[in-house]
Order: sequence, then C-alpha cells, then structure tokens
Amino acid sequence: MKQQAVSPTTVPRVAVPDLRLSLEKGLADRYQLQEEIGRGGMATVFLARDLKHDRQVALKVLHPELAATIGPDRFQHEIRVTARLQHPHILTVFDSGETAGQLWFTMPHVDGETLRDRIRREEQLPVTEAVRIAREAAQALAYAHSQGVIHRDIKPDNLLLTPDGNTL
Repeated sequence: MKQQAVSPTTVPRVAVPDLRLSLEKGLADRYQLQEEIGRGGMATVFLARDLKHDRQVALKVLHPELAATIGPDRFQHEIRVTARLQHPHILTVFDSGETAGQLWFTMPHVDGETLRDRIRREEQLPVTEAVRIAREAAQALAYAHSQGVIHRDIKPDNLLLTPDGNTL
C-alpha cells in the first residue's frame, strides 16, 4: 500500500477574525463556532457546536496559504485517508468540506490537555505514566503505519491526554 505522509508546514498566520467570520457565515446551518482552541503551522482549531447532532466538536480549518499550496483535492484525499483510521488512540474524522474557500474538517472535541501542557505543569512525569503515554502513542502510530499513513509531526503538542487517562 502506498504510504501517506502527514507533515508540518510553516505558513504565515491568518487573520483570525476574517477566518472566523467567513467560517461562521459559510457553516451557519451546520456548526456554531464558539472559540479558538488551537493554532499551528497548518491549521486553526475552533471549538464548535455540531447543530445537527447537538455535540461539541473540534473544527480544524487549514490555513488558506497552505490550502492554496496543496490544493483542495490533496487535502480531501488526506482527510479520506485519515477518516479510515479507526483506533482507540486516534481521533476520528466526523465531517469535512470547503466553505467560502476554507478547507475544514471536524473531529471529536477532547476535554483534556496536551502532553506539552502536562509536562509544563508537572515538569516531570512519573516513569509509569510516561511509559503508558509512549506505549499508547506507539500503538496508534503502528496502526496508522499499517494502514499506509506516516505522521511526521509527533511532539508533545500533538498528543492529547484525556481526563480518564487515555492518549490520543
């Protein structure tokens, strides 16, 4: 199977008010944006309410500069590949699309913290906890790799820890 690579790209930051306004207008019948909850080199993530299913989701929108570089077809292909992944330590894709020229997808909202936040708070994790987190992340990566997906941006900022102790 051909391997899909997921990699970081550095792009200029997008004006969030303009991004948010265009998303709110384009997605008004499906999602209600609540607040920005994350930002990286590839995308901005908003907490949103899925109006159809009455649930909170994370709505991730690709930075327009990156979308122009990779194109909508490649982005949609990567979303389809990611949506195929079904594993307890990998967040699934709920929905995706293009609205007002913005490429986006939704996934479950995780009420937790990043590994980076936990390390900043605790400075050093107990060995058993660090091993558990590493094992769960490795299981998810091994599964993704078995499906032809290589994630090339593994770092504490990209590992989510749930309140009940799971790593995503």
